[in-house]
Amino acid sequence: MSPALFAGVGVHTGAYTRVSVRPAPADAGIVFVRTDVKDRDNAIPARGEAVCKTQLGTVIGNAEGVTVSTIEHLMAAFAMLGVDNAVVEVDGPEMPIMDGSSAPFVRILDRAGLRPQEKARRFIEILEPVEVVDGDKRGTLKPATGFEVAFEIAFASGAIGRQAIDMAMDERAFRDELADCRTFGFLHEVEALRAMGLARGGSMDNVVVIDGDRILNPEGLRRPDEFVRHKALDAIGDLYLLGGPVLGRFEGVLAGHGLNNALVRALLAKPHAWRFRALVEDLREAV
Repeated sequence: MSPALFAGVGVHTGAYTRVSVRPAPADAGIVFVRTDVKDRDNAIPARGEAVCKTQLGTVIGNAEGVTVSTIEHLMAAFAMLGVDNAVVEVDGPEMPIMDGSSAPFVRILDRAGLRPQEKARRFIEILEPVEVVDGDKRGTLKPATGFEVAFEIAFASGAIGRQAIDMAMDERAFRDELADCRTFGFLHEVEALRAMGLARGGSMDNVVVIDGDRILNPEGLRRPDEFVRHKALDAIGDLYLLGGPVLGRFEGVLAGHGLNNALVRALLAKPHAWRFRALVEDLREAV
């Protein structure tokens, strides 16, 4: 069975990287491997405690200082397509941004195919509410019978304004409602970001660019509320660093990658607030 192969530029580094997603045994989890690093441990398990940076993207690293950035869009696709065990080999410091959404990763995984594994899929079942608050930002996980995602954002730009979504989330809903929603950024921030070594690979091919109250991309938006939907997509990818899919309700208010990871760590620090629960579903891996 052949691996899923793809390549592209990183939105922040601008580096061109090639990626191979290979099968892994049951209970192996998702592990990123930097194939360009030869002199030290180059494997990074995709877990909440591995997150070392959250500025404009989620970065994971290991004890040897090896990192991979902007993993959240692929992780969201893994979470919602049921890929629990895979080795992601990447030959550079950042995952390709593709078109700025999860849709290309969904198509790549669909082409490669997904294979059932013998063990039932383990969910992170939320037993008690856990909340993280930072000023006006808030992230919450609550008990629920399925996976639910609610998100609210507010920006001064008239192109965005205040947007909110609240939906039951499964594979079909992800494919139909969230997967194609792209990341976004503001034109006035680009120079400052590039001076910090960020946004070097960003363009209107992979970012919705906003200038004041205008959207600069000639094709416009894919959905009227694409912005809040993308933030929900990001949160799904960040939550998958719990080590399994969530059985519960996530609520995010003005939240970003930093707050999402703080919520992951807060839940893991309260073992009485969650448990692993195996449901009668096929556990699948990338093949």
